Amino acid sequence: MLIAGTDEVGRGALAGPVYAAAVILDPLKPPDGLADSKRLSPAQRERVAVRIHAQALAFAVAHATVEEIERLNILGATLLAMHRAVQALAVTPSLCLVDGDRLPPLDCPARALVGGDRLQPAIMAASIIAKVERDAELCRLDARFPGYGFARHKGYGTAEHLTALRRLGPCALHRMSFAPCRAAAPRPPARAVKT
Repeated sequence: MLIAGTDEVGRGALAGPVYAAAVILDPLKPPDGLADSKRLSPAQRERVAVRIHAQALAFAVAHATVEEIERLNILGATLLAMHRAVQALAVTPSLCLVDGDRLPPLDCPARALVGGDRLQPAIMAASIIAKVERDAELCRLDARFPGYGFARHKGYGTAEHLTALRRLGPCALHRMSFAPCRAAAPRPPARAVKT
């Protein structure tokens, strides 16, 4: 039975795309070091990602853009990224285990698993691959949108990011449907009141 795991990264960020990965592990050769990506350091994630690439039966990464996040809302965009990742697998899984309590539309049987990134190796692997890929993309985008610190905070609402957002205003990477981004947007000048 080919079991895929899928997970997302970047759902709670204020800026940048939301990423998802889908991974089918070889049950006879699971990579060492699997864990929830949030519990690993960046260096540990990078090392484990290399092992996943080398040992997984199949893996795929996909994302939903900031424009899709704004159009669909963050939940809809997250499910879209997961759908794209699973559909991009080179083989169709017999079952897909999805981290969380919602299922994306898939062409295979699927089961939602709350806390799956701490319980299921295939979901752990997906969380690591998605995190490594999204972090790399935010580092690349940092060069295109300097001053916000994207390479350090990866678009999340850290104190550094919120300070830069207030100072510079939002850029094209910011999710304007998120309150801190809306609050930092320049306001049009007030109209004079006719007397």
